[in-house]
Amino acid sequence: MAIQDEMRDLALRSKAASRGLARLSSAEKDRALSAMADAILAAAPALKTANEADLEVGRSLGLSGAMMDRLALDDRRIAAMAQGLREVAALPDPVGRILDERIRPNGLRLRKIAVPIGVVVIIYESRPNVTADAASLCLKTGNATILRGGKEALNSNRLIASTLVAAARAAVPGFPEDAILVVPTSDREAIPALLSQTDCVDLCMPRGGEGLIRAVTACSKVPVIKHYKGVCHVYVHAAADLGMAEEIVFNAKCQRPSTCNAAETLLVDRSVAARFLPCVTSRLLGKGVAFHADPEALPGIRFGAGNRPVEAREATEEDWSTEYNDYVLNVRVVADVDEAIAHIHRHGSAHSDTIVTADTVVAGRFLQEVDSAAVYWNASTRFTDGAEYGMGAEIGISTDKIGARGPMGLEELCTYKWQGFGTGQVRV
Repeated sequence: MAIQDEMRDLALRSKAASRGLARLSSAEKDRALSAMADAILAAAPALKTANEADLEVGRSLGLSGAMMDRLALDDRRIAAMAQGLREVAALPDPVGRILDERIRPNGLRLRKIAVPIGVVVIIYESRPNVTADAASLCLKTGNATILRGGKEALNSNRLIASTLVAAARAAVPGFPEDAILVVPTSDREAIPALLSQTDCVDLCMPRGGEGLIRAVTACSKVPVIKHYKGVCHVYVHAAADLGMAEEIVFNAKCQRPSTCNAAETLLVDRSVAARFLPCVTSRLLGKGVAFHADPEALPGIRFGAGNRPVEAREATEEDWSTEYNDYVLNVRVVADVDEAIAHIHRHGSAHSDTIVTADTVVAGRFLQEVDSAAVYWNASTRFTDGAEYGMGAEIGISTDKIGARGPMGLEELCTYKWQGFGTGQVRV
């Protein structure tokens, strides 16, 4: 079957499934999600076997250590997938919420209610846990989903999806067998073919590197919610608690550097740079962090290294706008909050940025003026995450300004429609 025909068949099946999902009650959806969680845990040995085959593919492709970490499944991550499914089941069902209600002078009653979007395509790299996250959120909101992971995760993704569907169908009679579909080919032509199905596919959400997201956006004929990259900043202000700042920088950079909410640039006020940079450098070197810094920051970094080897060089203009997804950190000394905000607006990606300070006035300015999807005061950028926001698993993080912005949970996977209740009114 030609790629275009194969993707057409996939889209038609998903569209039919979306109608079946829209008919499920909240209780049926929650029962399906609970059964899915049990099934994922029971399938752990098989999932690890499938994942090992994917890791071998990743090694053959020469994936970086950070990307291999994103690809790997272990007992902890499998348990986290199951827990994510249970957390979504426990959340209120957003479908059917009354968003607005009004009665017109002629007695016509109008009601605006939340409804499923329909068919949502998720395109992502590595991270097979996204398969379960996306499926759970789409199911809870009555959306069918078509998943296109990277070729390095195909075995894991297929098994996760088939496990989820089988469990839901066993728990809920009539659960659509095509509610969760995985694109069965790694052929790149599948993406534009699938995203040309405008009568079936309602939304696309790419998750991955900037190249992937730009390529998807360029070829898609359906709406795309996106963030191109996560160039996140930690700004240490002159009035910062430097011990707190060190913990936040270390967490934001090193807790999981492969994620889009990891810090890529550290900005430090000149008045505290000589005290702070040696301390934070010493801490970061324990994780093997490399530094790209401006000339003013380099001496403090090298002093903090002491006699230990340190990879530190002068930052290029391109570095300030680069998402590394690895143990690499840009460092720049700034004069004050104005210069820090100007740097973020010039080089940031409107994803997540934080200020560390005890000065409430400066913090207020930063929170108001930095135009990012998530802005923090005295907290790590790593909190930009649906689970951390109490949304359950997330479908992605949007840096768009129209529609969803920031972590996308259940409410962001709904659209709305108007319902009118009349008693025979006609327009005059």
